[in-house]
Amino acid sequence: MTKEIYIFSGLGADERVFKNLDFSGFHPVFIKWIIPQKTEKIEEYAKRLLDQIKTTKPILIGLSFGGIIAVEVAKQIKTKNIILLASAKIKNEIPFYYRYFGMFGIHKFLPVKLLKTSNFITNWIFGTKSISEKQLLKEILIDTDEVFLEWAIDKIICWQNKTEPTNIFHIHGTADYILPLCFIRTDAVIKDGGHLMTLNKADEINKILQEKLGNEFISFSK
Repeated sequence: MTKEIYIFSGLGADERVFKNLDFSGFHPVFIKWIIPQKTEKIEEYAKRLLDQIKTTKPILIGLSFGGIIAVEVAKQIKTKNIILLASAKIKNEIPFYYRYFGMFGIHKFLPVKLLKTSNFITNWIFGTKSISEKQLLKEILIDTDEVFLEWAIDKIICWQNKTEPTNIFHIHGTADYILPLCFIRTDAVIKDGGHLMTLNKADEINKILQEKLGNEFISFSK
């Protein structure tokens, strides 16, 4: 029987950003984002996503904001393993300048529509290089729900988590400009990997995934 692996995409993204990753031997289940309630806490939101997880002690993979949600899910249920990609495990891995914005509510004055615009700045920040990657990022930004985007940005900036799961494995890129590597304690480093390194550094990530997922009974515990 093929074992499920539950995948949490980035902010507003979906399975398209994982199209180059190899999950052979597993049945990937992509968690669908749901519209958050206006004042919903991140813990409450994570709890509502549990309905999509049907496996006991599941394996979770989270990209960017999806990694943050995977950590919150793991605080509520027992998990076998958690793999983070270009994400953060605890609040101190969120850059201090983001947290400064959150402290003073500066982020609430940013126009959400501006954040959904694709241009040379967003391409640089996300690390998209080829024409197809830039087009995919543009489509993702267009498809991102504004209510969800505004809520999620607030939760990232104001994230207070101090609990790091012991069964976690963190993969991060040296060229991640959204969550710079200097703030992250990582287990595997992808040279020149950007925030969407799943698209253009898939070969390197696949080697790590094959090693870590080659035996479903392995433990990542440190």
